[in-house]
Amino acid sequence: MNNDLSWMLESALEVPGARHAILVSADGLLMARSQEVKKDEADTVAAAMSGIQSLSRTMAGFCGGTHMTWRQTLVEFDGGWVFLISAGEGAYLAVSSAPDVDMADITFRMQQLVGQLGKALSTPPRENTGIQA
Repeated sequence: MNNDLSWMLESALEVPGARHAILVSADGLLMARSQEVKKDEADTVAAAMSGIQSLSRTMAGFCGGTHMTWRQTLVEFDGGWVFLISAGEGAYLAVSSAPDVDMADITFRMQQLVGQLGKALSTPPRENTGIQA
């Protein structure tokens, strides 16, 4: 797996009002972060996002059924939004934004990024195939 996916997260931040992006494993470990997010903060947010995602899946029954597929969690604050979506098997993408962000644009951009991340996450690392003397 590519150990530095951080550069890919920057594309989600091209939407006006987008602030930060992190890639999180299902067990809450930080996989990648955008440049402006400090490592300690990103680790804390990653753990929280894993918990939020788990709680969101648990609430499917409240939405009308137990066999519903979780798609996205959106949390609103006075100062903005946090979007959380699946980024493939065992990974989640979280993006924070200003309150006036174009929600359709940022969600679309996140989906595009998930497509790119899926390819990067599923590509095995290259091994040195050269002949050693």
